Order: sequence, then C-alpha cells, then structure tokens
Amino acid sequence: MVKVDCIRFNEKSVAVLSPLENDVLRILWKKDSGMRVRDIYQILKKKRKVALTSVAVILDRLHEKKIVVRKIEFGLGGEHYIYCSSCSKSDFEHTVVEKTVNRLIDKFGPVAVTYFNERFSKRGKK
Repeated sequence: MVKVDCIRFNEKSVAVLSPLENDVLRILWKKDSGMRVRDIYQILKKKRKVALTSVAVILDRLHEKKIVVRKIEFGLGGEHYIYCSSCSKSDFEHTVVEKTVNRLIDKFGPVAVTYFNERFSKRGKK
C-alpha cells in the first residue's frame, strides 16, 4: 500500500508530495511502460532547473514510500533502474483522501464523524 505520511494544507491545495515528486509522478502516470532516471530527467529539465542526481534521489524516496516500483535492467551502460508508478492517479488520490479522513476521525473522534455527517447530508439536499 502507498505510504502517505505527511499532508500539508495551504490556501490553494493539499500537498502530500513535494513539487518535484509531483512532477516526477505526473510524468510516470502518462507513461504505460517504465522509465529510466535519465528519461525522466530529460523531460523535467525542459520545465525546471533540476539535476539528474535530484531526480534519482526523488525516485528513490518515491520507491521507499511505495508510490513507484522499480526493476533492474541490464544494458550497454551496465545496470540501471526502470521506474513506473505503483498505482493510478485516481487510486493514489483515493488513498490520500482515505488516510486524511481516517486521521481526522482518529484525532477528533465523534466531532469529526458528526461534522462529516452534517456536511454530506447538507450536500445531498442541494
């Protein structure tokens, strides 16, 4: 299961990942097959200033969080990792919402449950 440990709220959005992690994941979601670090780097460097090593570190962190999976491929340059996302964007978003709601319920108990019931019952009446 995807590990979502830190959720940051700001005025515009909810952030679970860093901006660079988000950019890397968006690239992987668009691809059906896996990608090498260098391939992802080539796409990213057109949009932002980034080092190849930064992309490699981000992919390693995403792998530790189980958001991407990797396999070793042997080729002309030796061995290298091929990365792909471990879940679809919608599955990832579902996990984030689920964990967020569960944490709110764990933290605030009946107050959170009452709020959700009131909120969704009002929404159904519209």
